[in-house]
Amino acid sequence: MNTPDVQLAATIGASAWVFMAIGGLVIVGLLLAAFAWGRRVRDRESDPPTPEEQPKMPEGGPVYEVREYREPDEVPKVEGDDRLTPHELTGLGGTGPEGNEPHGPGKDKDDGGGFGSGGLGG
Repeated sequence: MNTPDVQLAATIGASAWVFMAIGGLVIVGLLLAAFAWGRRVRDRESDPPTPEEQPKMPEGGPVYEVREYREPDEVPKVEGDDRLTPHELTGLGGTGPEGNEPHGPGKDKDDGGGFGSGGLGG
């Protein structure tokens, strides 16, 4: 074994440890600087609302979701390569006599449920 090669290898190994230590100190310094910067940003923000400033429930109680069942409005067929533009379509869907009846489990025999509803899906 050649002595200069061993000394060179030892020097490279020692310098690698020095570079890793300096790199670690740089990373720690950057983390501390980011923490201090975030602290200053948070100090400039307004305080959270007090309990008196929180939203209140409406006089009539909680507001619930309104569900409507609308019958589908078929899209008219167009012959040839023509296409329909939005202004040629009709309204937002038809509402039949049962248009505003509540819709839920057990109301429609063809309803298979949706994701997470416990229904059969499909």
